[in-house]
Amino acid sequence: MPPTRTRPADASTAIGHFLDALEARGYMYGTRRLRAHFLNEYLEHALGEEQSTALHVDELMELTRAEAWLAAAAAGGTRSRNTLTGPDAAAAGNTQRVRIQTWNSFAEHLGLPLRLEVPAAAHGDWLEPEESHKLLRTLAVKRPVGSNAATAIRTAAVAALVAATGRSVPDLHRLDVADVDLEHRPIPQIVLDTGPHPLDKDTADILRRWLKVRAGITQQLEGTDPGYLWIPTKPGRPRGGEEPPKPGLTRAAVRTLHSAHRNLVLQVFGAPLRPGALLLSRP
Repeated sequence: MPPTRTRPADASTAIGHFLDALEARGYMYGTRRLRAHFLNEYLEHALGEEQSTALHVDELMELTRAEAWLAAAAAGGTRSRNTLTGPDAAAAGNTQRVRIQTWNSFAEHLGLPLRLEVPAAAHGDWLEPEESHKLLRTLAVKRPVGSNAATAIRTAAVAALVAATGRSVPDLHRLDVADVDLEHRPIPQIVLDTGPHPLDKDTADILRRWLKVRAGITQQLEGTDPGYLWIPTKPGRPRGGEEPPKPGLTRAAVRTLHSAHRNLVLQVFGAPLRPGALLLSRP
């Protein structure tokens, strides 16, 4: 924890240093992106309240400012873009929880003895089945900023399969293309470790689209397709001076699937909704 005297005076600079520290400590990109999003939202709200272009970091980190920001966010007042639930929809409970955790982490980094009370995690902020179907259809056609179309349709397929089967991303991670039978009669199915599981039409359609995109990726391979259902959509980073494997030669990592889901849903839905929050029927 850095001593108080080392804190940058400018709030924006302090946020940048905090994000650099997270990267140095090995935090995943998705986590850093979420922290950056909420801290910049907090700073923009405070600057708007002060009608100023800059704030000292100690001025920013006042409990009254944090409480005003959380109240505005809870009412949808800080949302910068429209979502499936409308531009002024109230923030999800778990999103507010992440805002508070972000503020507390930043305060700890600054060496400030200030903490906001973190509420208990909600059961998951489940979407009703109708909302889940609507979100899945949107995920299947929405191309997010900073991502490619192949990543988007893979993300939609993973989310649809989680919703259809009730299984987690790690549970579905090791599926192969051979486990998917979209031509099965009377309805399509997927073979899980517990046996065949039926698929609804929307899920089957999204999976069919992903398999078509996946086939285009694996056509570039020199040799036999390993058959993994979830594959990277682009080459990874070189490691140890060696060229990264081509997409299709390895399975996409669980953390990669989670990160892609978080980024896409945050843009489309306006909240970092976990895959298991999508329900195609009531539990």
